[in-house]
Amino acid sequence: MRPRNILNAILIACIPSVDSHHRSQPNLHQHTLHRDNNIAISDYRAQAIKEAFEFAWNGYETHAFPNDELRPTNNKSANTRNGWGATAVDALSTAILMESEHVVASILDFIPTIDFTISKSGEEVSLFETTIRYLGGMLSACDLLNGPYQHLATSENITIALVQQAFRLANRMKFAFDTPTGIPANLLDFDTNGFNMSDPVGPATAGTLVLEWTRLSDMLSDLSFANLTQHAEEQIMHARYSVDVEEPYPGLLGSKIDIRTGNFINAQGNWGSGSDSYYEYLIKMYVYDSTSFSTYKDKWVQAVKSSANNGVGLHPSSRRDLTFLSSWVGEYISPVSSHLACFAGGNWILGGLVLQDQTFIELGLDLVDSCFETYNATVTGIGPEGWTWTEDDFLDETNFYKRYGFDITRPAYNLRPEVLESLYYAYRATGDSKYQEWSWRAFQAINATCRIGSGYSAITNVNVADGGAFTNFQESFMFAETFKYAWLAQAEDSKVHVGQGEKQEWVFSTEGHPFKVRTSQ
Repeated sequence: MRPRNILNAILIACIPSVDSHHRSQPNLHQHTLHRDNNIAISDYRAQAIKEAFEFAWNGYETHAFPNDELRPTNNKSANTRNGWGATAVDALSTAILMESEHVVASILDFIPTIDFTISKSGEEVSLFETTIRYLGGMLSACDLLNGPYQHLATSENITIALVQQAFRLANRMKFAFDTPTGIPANLLDFDTNGFNMSDPVGPATAGTLVLEWTRLSDMLSDLSFANLTQHAEEQIMHARYSVDVEEPYPGLLGSKIDIRTGNFINAQGNWGSGSDSYYEYLIKMYVYDSTSFSTYKDKWVQAVKSSANNGVGLHPSSRRDLTFLSSWVGEYISPVSSHLACFAGGNWILGGLVLQDQTFIELGLDLVDSCFETYNATVTGIGPEGWTWTEDDFLDETNFYKRYGFDITRPAYNLRPEVLESLYYAYRATGDSKYQEWSWRAFQAINATCRIGSGYSAITNVNVADGGAFTNFQESFMFAETFKYAWLAQAEDSKVHVGQGEKQEWVFSTEGHPFKVRTSQ
């Protein structure tokens, strides 16, 4: 039986009935009054989310630390990220933002003890996952502890220790770039310093390294790390295709790259799995330094415009008020989407803010509203991993499809943050408190359904009572992102936020770790 949770009961009366099919244009003066009158509500919600984060941390620390993950239903541990304590490192930036001093202190004591030279689990090392979770977590902590959270530093030299560990880890993984093209392999064998040259990589795995490795270079005053990843990024941005592959729309890519030739070997892609964070980092590198990475921004604009103009950002005929991001094979559009692709709403909003382009903001808000509708539609109030809105004959038009205009294809929920992430960006851009309400509602649903035993577990079916079955696995990214974005949407007085205009002081990595931007814009 699930433990009764305070979040299931508190503030339910404060959640109004919201028409998710209509986005109102906020009156800024009225909203200011509304925000002032409800500041205590958002503070209370932020505190409740912080308490949920600390509950999950305590379960992990008690039963799984220093292993990678907690299995909360039976208080066991797992090591899917090489046994280096993924949850601890991933949780650090969130603990700092929340000013959870005891969590910060525990993690800062632990990180200098990690031996990144060997895989403790004996598994191959994922360059991508290790970069975004471990490297990103440590570098972000350096920026935060050297910046507005200096009071949480546990020693005078702790940020030096973090940078040293980040250097050791990146230096250990550099052999991934020893390919004919400089596009890195992803799965690395630390025992032999080898990898399979014939394994293709995706745009996300090879194109989501540049922010972390460039930030490391800036901290070390050593360009070698930045140069490796920027060279790889340039090759992906200027995509080449095998002779028998039909190129997709401008700016939109396939999903498999031959690291020996640099050619894409297929033209099948999407804004979700395998490609998502490549597109995400194009605009985020521009945020990091608008002078040095203006060509990245141009590629991002091209990709967004191609999506908006060629049916990738599609209004299903079953629900013209919705906008979902489709998949593609060449120029053929496939009407399927995913929870992972829901990051794009926030990403497009960010692009609109920094480029001062309201069209991008509106497109992003359309995606945010539609992704939240996948939460509204289910029994648990949580969105599924995947859905379709095809009207082909093979589709069994279920009552669900007739009511909501789409059908669930993958009903699991893996503790993902993307909808909460985009709701946070929508609130920061518009000041419309409905996005705070929606974020709170989504988090309450996650808390009510996924909290079990000593932590939180992924579930198998969002559209049945109690979420179907528990998978007994708590992802480290729940600490890095899911808790963080839910909290930031309510935490008005956080010292780190997405800026509400062109100037940004911080940029959030794909794992939700905030980095100080290189230049003030």
